[in-house]
Amino acid sequence: MLVLNNTNAQLLTFFLTGIPGFESVHIWISIPICFMYLLAILGNLTTLFVIRTESSLHEPMYYFLSMLALSDLGLSFSSLPSMLRIFLFNAMEISADACIAQEFFIHGFTGMESSMLLIMSFDCFPTIFNPLRYNSILTSSRILHRGLIFDIKSILLVLPLPFTLNRLRYCNKHLLSHSYCLHQDVMKLACSDNRVNFYYGLFVALCMMSDSVFIAVSYGFNLKTVLGIASHGEQVKALNTCVSHICAVLIFFVPIITLATIHHFAKHKSPLAMILIADAFLVVPSLMNPIVYCVKSWQIRVKVLEKLSLKSK
Repeated sequence: MLVLNNTNAQLLTFFLTGIPGFESVHIWISIPICFMYLLAILGNLTTLFVIRTESSLHEPMYYFLSMLALSDLGLSFSSLPSMLRIFLFNAMEISADACIAQEFFIHGFTGMESSMLLIMSFDCFPTIFNPLRYNSILTSSRILHRGLIFDIKSILLVLPLPFTLNRLRYCNKHLLSHSYCLHQDVMKLACSDNRVNFYYGLFVALCMMSDSVFIAVSYGFNLKTVLGIASHGEQVKALNTCVSHICAVLIFFVPIITLATIHHFAKHKSPLAMILIADAFLVVPSLMNPIVYCVKSWQIRVKVLEKLSLKSK
């Protein structure tokens, strides 16, 4: 990744934060954290494996779900090393290079997941409005192109962040406020002018928040279409197709919008609340998305149970 320029910085090591006031029991806190990470990784790998090996699941909805699972895995693997070092070994130090690399990957995969949720919200409309032409409207090539375009957009959006951090000068402050590196957290440690970082970081945050606005608008149109269906049974069936998407959107965007709002606008911050929200933002979506889609999608649930029953024989 980037090497922090020695002429621009006197500090080559940052210190991450565990859970304030609970340092003595970090080793016990590591047990549920490791368990949740393990479940998240196994859940998303299982989702990818089932969709990859079952030809009946080679449909647009499951291609999008595969991309979402890949984003969740990226977020998990980006934050897992520092979380394990803090809670298992009480090792708070992280080099500047590793910190800059981590914040790039975390923000990049966050943007990818936000983009996937946006695409999936648009995917719901043809499912409800014209289900008979769904597969002809969303072909495999169109899905791949959309996914690549939005992934490239997410990478390009966060690409300047490491360079803007690299140009700053860091003096005496060295304590970060989370268990992993975030752009808005690192830039506040600079003793040089960080206005470029602030405004560009705010721009990136607003772009991701705009995804949530477009998702809300998309589901507004979907709801209007559903209410126009005459049959109550068909209304329930149509709504049920998008329930899992809505759950995934809420699980992802509620903590990230809360965290971004606190970082940029709150004057009196609770360190404990910020750390818990930040940890939930990385762990909970990756953990819950496979569960939500497995529960709400009977096709995936059946295939997963079939795989498990075959292995148990």
